[in-house]
Amino acid sequence: MADVRYGDNLCLRIDGVNGAATEVGVPRGAPLGDVGAATTAAISDPLDYPPLAQSTTPGDRVVLALERGVPQAAHIVAAVVDALVRSGVDPDGITVLRSPSDCDAGADDPRRLLDAALRAGIALTTHDPADRRQLAYLAADEGGEAILLNRALHDADLVLSIGCLHSEQSAGYYGIHNAIYPTFSDAKTLQRFCGPGTLNGRGDRKRELITDVDRVAWLLGVNFTIQAVPAGGEQVMHMLAGQPDAVWRRGRELYHAIWDCPIVDRADLVVAAVEGSAGQQTWENVGRALRVAGCFVEEDGAIAICCGVSTKPGPAIQHLAHAKSREAALKHIGHHRPVDALPAAQLASALDRSKVYLLSQLEPSLVEDLEMVPVEGPDELVRLVSHHRSCIFLSNAPYIVATGGHE
Repeated sequence: MADVRYGDNLCLRIDGVNGAATEVGVPRGAPLGDVGAATTAAISDPLDYPPLAQSTTPGDRVVLALERGVPQAAHIVAAVVDALVRSGVDPDGITVLRSPSDCDAGADDPRRLLDAALRAGIALTTHDPADRRQLAYLAADEGGEAILLNRALHDADLVLSIGCLHSEQSAGYYGIHNAIYPTFSDAKTLQRFCGPGTLNGRGDRKRELITDVDRVAWLLGVNFTIQAVPAGGEQVMHMLAGQPDAVWRRGRELYHAIWDCPIVDRADLVVAAVEGSAGQQTWENVGRALRVAGCFVEEDGAIAICCGVSTKPGPAIQHLAHAKSREAALKHIGHHRPVDALPAAQLASALDRSKVYLLSQLEPSLVEDLEMVPVEGPDELVRLVSHHRSCIFLSNAPYIVATGGHE
């Protein structure tokens, strides 16, 4: 028997698995009961840095750079704003800068837990990488190209990045400063970070881009970060704050202690779940789930993704659906690098190796166009499991770090 949690508080109980069944990806440890209180504690006693209240002055313009998909973001933002206001910062000088991905996914207003009067004074800006008026020149990179960032970051006296830690190998993740760059850069830069070459988490290209990200944060003068260590879905295991290098070192230790999963066996069917609210139900997380599932599935086996994705795929995945061949589509995607290039490449790789099923909120015809098999409800998924001789259930698949074997 297995409980598959997916989407926004959805749970599917599967009984009567015919063959061997294993559940992988259950986080080790107990999630925080009060993320806001944990955030307050972290910024009051940060790693290798003075308390946040000692780093501000009343006239400071402060920007909270909120990375996409941060679990319980509103609780974290409320705690940080409270600390800033208590230290004397004028609410009118505080801006919350969020990613367009959160807005597109229907994520809640990150200021929603603030009282009405305080919320009215704090600006909420959604970054638009195509709007040149939002962008400001920071410096030139080593190749002489302009580094452009959201103007609010450029003009701030204090930038506080708020992020969620992932595995270093996770597609689209470039380390502790991911919440700054490329998240709040221009469209051309975002395109540069979407090359399929970055899918090799240990490759030279990924390392080069991480170096670029760290340099931009240094140029901007980012000396303080706030990071959630995820516990799956909307839960958080730890809150860390302080000097970025110190937070990164401690965060990596905690993350791998929670999410490292050895590849002991492979199965005929791998059921991979994407749990969490709207901000987690993204094609990016579907791509990550497919990559992890591919580590645990047998050759010519099947993968079933359980999620609550309701947004139509981006241009890269749509091109993958309508191209004459996947090879031709990937060449096109690699050249043009649309914003969803990485999940498109992960989907193509999964389809080359396995039959892929998708339980989601999308129309079945759309799923079929993408060469996946739509699963139209929980009962159908139960029947699918019963028809396979072995099954591995991946809870919180996007966070799992598969260790051993051939990833």
